[in-house]
Amino acid sequence: MTLTIADLARALDARLWGDGNMIVNGAAEAGQAREGQIALATSPAYAEKLAPGGMAVLAEGMDPETLGLRAAVVVARPRLAMAALTRAFDPGPGIAPGIHPSGVIDPTADLPPDAAIGPFVVIGARVRIGAGARIASHVSIGADSVIGCDVLIHPGVRIAHGVTLGDRVILNPGVSLGADGFSFVTPEKSGVEEIRESLGERHEIRQQHWTRIHSLGGVEIGDDVEIGANSTVDRGTIRATRIGRGTKIDNLVQVGHNCIVGEDCLLCGLVGIAGSARIGNRVVLGGQVGVSDNIFVGDDVIAGGATKIFTNAPAGRVLLGSPAVKMETHVEAQKNIRRLPRLYAQVAELRETVKKLLDKGDAQ
Repeated sequence: MTLTIADLARALDARLWGDGNMIVNGAAEAGQAREGQIALATSPAYAEKLAPGGMAVLAEGMDPETLGLRAAVVVARPRLAMAALTRAFDPGPGIAPGIHPSGVIDPTADLPPDAAIGPFVVIGARVRIGAGARIASHVSIGADSVIGCDVLIHPGVRIAHGVTLGDRVILNPGVSLGADGFSFVTPEKSGVEEIRESLGERHEIRQQHWTRIHSLGGVEIGDDVEIGANSTVDRGTIRATRIGRGTKIDNLVQVGHNCIVGEDCLLCGLVGIAGSARIGNRVVLGGQVGVSDNIFVGDDVIAGGATKIFTNAPAGRVLLGSPAVKMETHVEAQKNIRRLPRLYAQVAELRETVKKLLDKGDAQ
């Protein structure tokens, strides 16, 4: 895409400074911009790297004239401007319109006239795909699944049978939706059941053999959800596993069977949510957060990286640590842990002083 910097300022709803006729055909980090590229320099540290005579995106309060620029777009909220700027210059995956001849499409599948379906795609019986869908190479979609409008499915995605995707969903490479849940049972009470009841005490250790509980539910993904590379959402046992509208899921995230994830959540890399957990709306789980099965995490909870949530979390709570506690409690505990060596030395010194006093008293 090629546009003028004045066009770009209007698209970003931002203030233009300088020569609005400069042509912009891409973006780059400050100090790396070539001819036609606009530099991103929304903090003083980046502004120091700008070349004189160029063009840049700046934050309000920065002076483009002092920086020697020829033109600038001045934005109030730089990170939000980044979203619009990168969208303007993103060429997308380049999936050709139409159905590639190598695709295997069941005759009962319902495809829109404007579908773009890449090489080696397999689409099963009675699948319905909405208008504007783009499906890249080596994707498989199981029978009776429903794919919404304007969906983008990247290479190598696996969608099992009975999965529903809303509109404008983005699935990154390697996503797996609708695999069987990890659900097994033993004929007699298992060791896991026993220690749940006894909190660790084992009365008898014996052989046990696992029997599969089949997964009859599906997966339901709401509108405007994005799921990162190699993340997985397992199908429900009886009812569907659900991901709410607007939720964004990072790479390598596992959502177990029967889980319900609310709207506008952020699940960062390596998050694991065990089966039948319920996650409220606008919840943020940092990288490597773990959520135990059958618990509830309330609306607007924020859990820092590597937090392990073993019990219900009230709405609005900020959590950190393993086990999860209020962030301020965790920070204070860590401070106290760092003080332990000094405290130990003080106690040892006190003991030595007391011992000397006792020895002196005995001697008298």
